[in-house]
Amino acid sequence: MEEQTVPARRQCGAAAAYYLSVEAHPGFRDRQRELEAASAQRMSLGIAALAPDAPITIPIVVHVVYNENSENISDDQIESQITVLNQDFGADNADTAHVPAVWQGLVTDTNIRFALASEDPAGGTTTGITRTSTNRATFGVDDSVKAADTGGVDPWSTDRYLNMWVCTLSGGLLGYAQFPGGPSETDGVVIRNTAFGTTGTAAAPFNGGRTATHEVGHFLNLYHIWGLYDDCTGGDRVSDTPNAAGPNYGEPNFPHVSCNNGPNGDMYMNYMDYVDDRAMFMFTAQQVARMMATLEGPRSALGQS
Repeated sequence: MEEQTVPARRQCGAAAAYYLSVEAHPGFRDRQRELEAASAQRMSLGIAALAPDAPITIPIVVHVVYNENSENISDDQIESQITVLNQDFGADNADTAHVPAVWQGLVTDTNIRFALASEDPAGGTTTGITRTSTNRATFGVDDSVKAADTGGVDPWSTDRYLNMWVCTLSGGLLGYAQFPGGPSETDGVVIRNTAFGTTGTAAAPFNGGRTATHEVGHFLNLYHIWGLYDDCTGGDRVSDTPNAAGPNYGEPNFPHVSCNNGPNGDMYMNYMDYVDDRAMFMFTAQQVARMMATLEGPRSALGQS
């Protein structure tokens, strides 16, 4: 196998996947509108929106889909990703120290944790990892990796597990996620195998495990910090993240001003921007409120305290 070219800049396919899905499933958009109303109500509660006091643990099943043996990533690489998710969602990552002082007070523990599933859908013991050989060299945002009849693997019950597919993605994509309210048969997160975890095939500048953090943010109903449009008009529907003109890449210098958001500028170190892994460090309190609204609503069966 030829060595994969590592993308130079982050590219997420969540928005493209969303538009494809709502065309095929009109009810998806209606369910999103309902969740937006619940999210707005939750965010209006202030500190009360950050309940529960005890963390919610979400069981994960990782579906490794590989064409070449080198794409069949190791258990260690998968476990390194779970570690990063728990650090990032727990605000326990050491690099929160690099958040600018003006936003330090917004860094928030989501009270969401993750663990590889220990029980499979039939009640048997599992490692939380499946491995599937495919004749497909790459996959795109069309959800083909999520079905056995298109060269991928079918999900486990999506109301019990966060399904993660790890594969080779085409077009420079690092990953994509399905927003809540979509069809159950395609629900979950897809991550490029060279951007998953911190060891093994994970390659700089996306070897910090932050692609999964970003995509799980989408899975829990977070938008990019600039929203759906790169023109200062959309916004991410979160009041404590400054409106941004579009994605930031690489490792920006603070402040980076856009959309008349000076003097502090874009919150480019937020997990929902496009910067390199080592330049993103935080979720905010209002982003946590949105995620909690999702876990109390369409994903209420997914986690357990």
